[in-house]
Amino acid sequence: MTNNKGKVYLVGAGPGDVAYLTVKAYNLLATAQVLVYDALVDAQLLQCVPPDCLKLDVGKRGGKPSTSQVEINKLLVNYCQQGKQVIRLKSGDPLIFGRCTSEIEAMIASGCDFELVPGISSALAAPLLAGIPLTDPVLSRTFAVFTAHEPEALDWEALSRLETLVILMGGQQIREIVHQLLRYGRSHLTPIAIIRWAGTPEQQIWTAQLGNISEQITGLSLSPAVIVIGEVVGLRKYLQPENIYRERHASIPTAQPMSTNFSYSPSSPLPLAGKTILVTRSVGQSNQFSNRLMALGATVIEMPTLEICPPSSWENLDSAIANLSNFDWLILTSSNGVDYFFTRLIAQGKDTRALAGVKIAVVGEKTAQSLKQYSLQADFIPPNFVADSLVENFPEELSGKKILFPRVESGGREILVKELTAKGAEVIEVAAYQSCCPSSVPPAAQLALQNRKVDIITFASSKTVQFFCQLTNNIFPNNSHTSQLLDGVCIASIGPQTSQTCHSLFGRVDVEAQEYTLDGLTEALIMWRMREMTE
Repeated sequence: MTNNKGKVYLVGAGPGDVAYLTVKAYNLLATAQVLVYDALVDAQLLQCVPPDCLKLDVGKRGGKPSTSQVEINKLLVNYCQQGKQVIRLKSGDPLIFGRCTSEIEAMIASGCDFELVPGISSALAAPLLAGIPLTDPVLSRTFAVFTAHEPEALDWEALSRLETLVILMGGQQIREIVHQLLRYGRSHLTPIAIIRWAGTPEQQIWTAQLGNISEQITGLSLSPAVIVIGEVVGLRKYLQPENIYRERHASIPTAQPMSTNFSYSPSSPLPLAGKTILVTRSVGQSNQFSNRLMALGATVIEMPTLEICPPSSWENLDSAIANLSNFDWLILTSSNGVDYFFTRLIAQGKDTRALAGVKIAVVGEKTAQSLKQYSLQADFIPPNFVADSLVENFPEELSGKKILFPRVESGGREILVKELTAKGAEVIEVAAYQSCCPSSVPPAAQLALQNRKVDIITFASSKTVQFFCQLTNNIFPNNSHTSQLLDGVCIASIGPQTSQTCHSLFGRVDVEAQEYTLDGLTEALIMWRMREMTE
């Protein structure tokens, strides 16, 4: 080994989208001094390196000009010997058709320190993202992965006998692939799928049979693509989320249905297919909503704009808990309020029995579900999932009632307390938690906003709107107003109060949920998309 402190990292970039980059790969990119990358690496990944990083495009794409392998080896060695941290970024996994052997040999021969960092190979990711399982207890007990870059070098007779084939670099050789498999006895009815640009917003999927695929793809560009051949391709129509969607939303019109023999992803019946949605919620609370949107075909990028943490002092809440028997009602307006109240109740050595004789009112089904986790049923849930409805529909006379209201420490709406007080109730407000603006924006979200890749942005509370503005103004100081950043982006709100804040800060709202829940917001997005498709 030499005495320099340089090091070369041979890093797998995954199938494309920055969301599929490993944590280690992202952290290495963030400290790179020299980036040597292939043509198939997604452009978003190039934004993950420091501004002063030297970026070298070496091509390595079939049929296009590329730097020779010898020159690439020299680049890696030279910059490493200069003491640089060098990232050799390859699409997929570096050791799956990544031609790393020559580069590693050059590192060893020159005494350069190096490390291999795995990535998700498109051979595995593309079928998964297309809803195609590579193994099945009945249809596929084995699969083979190979490149069709040199089809004459392959043992087609042996390959034709395997249940499932995954082929990389085969877009230009599809007719030869079909010819050889049919020649060695594969049925012309065998299903085939071609997945282009897997794991990116440009992903396209074609499905057909070996006997008719050639006529279906005439004139189409099929690079870069992953080809899957085998009976498991037929499982796609059963495993795709749109089938579940159709069962639950049979009355909602869908896009043009796919052909039974040939399908192309833009005509998929998934209602949110092709849309990139930025989800803004509190840290740790966006997964369920994001998963629902992804099941409907959307590409989801999470940008937490709210952090929930303990209040600055527990004193008032602890005092209220010590005197729970003095209250007639406990009002909870959010899942956060439920969780922090009962966490503190337990911390004080009490349990739900301390609420004997105290009735509980909650705002929203989500809050009611959170309450059920503590084996409690709400005594009252207003018909509309907003605080105003709670006062209007309260089930008993409020005059003389003493109400405990654990709530966010600052920034919440005051109307509920004012209206309850106006009707004669004594309301004791106590801070149960506080909401803060996160200190940073996830790189994927920043890149998507910067590159105008976001189609829809969702807001589930007024504070998410306010903190979104604060965050975007910090990271994009050249934008005179956040609304300029959202030109052409659909702004979706969970309800009237959030919409009011959107109007105040953005000047508009494009979608508002009729039912003020995340499910209601999802339904509103589906209906918006259906209207968009028919216009």
